[in-house]
Amino acid sequence: MSRRPAAVGEVLTSVDWGRWSVILLKPDCVRRGLVDTVLERITAAVSVSVRGQMDVTVTDWQIHVHYWDLLVGADWFDCSVPACLRKMYVGRQVAVALAHGPAGTPRLVRDLLGHFDPARATKGTLRGDLGTDSLAAAQAEGRLVENLVHTSDDAAATCRDFGTWYGAKRHHLLTP
Repeated sequence: MSRRPAAVGEVLTSVDWGRWSVILLKPDCVRRGLVDTVLERITAAVSVSVRGQMDVTVTDWQIHVHYWDLLVGADWFDCSVPACLRKMYVGRQVAVALAHGPAGTPRLVRDLLGHFDPARATKGTLRGDLGTDSLAAAQAEGRLVENLVHTSDDAAATCRDFGTWYGAKRHHLLTP
């Protein structure tokens, strides 16, 4: 885009978000050296290409925007969610990447993750095969569960996740 957008969000209005998913490779995935393994499994399992991979040092605002749903339902957790999010993410390295494929890509990619609690995730899923934590252990230790990877839930979440992790100045990455 060579001109300033007339309205907020205009830069990204022509994107078919149903063909994209943002993949967030969490600090435990990075720490364990599983970034390439996870991305290779995603591309091998579904008909998507992965691009735009970059390392990000997480800021406070990014993780709170990303996990707004945890903040809304914070009374469900045994820890102070804002404090747990800061401790687990802020200042730490994550990797992000974009998956592009057929209509329904967010669901196709998300189905590979398995249950959010790795101890309950089915074998054959990323969390079931590679996860080492459990919700029970996390709750006993007053922290959030480590589950390796997040992908966008749907088209609207992909748009929000893209803004959070990439920003509009990287909209060129969204050209199939």
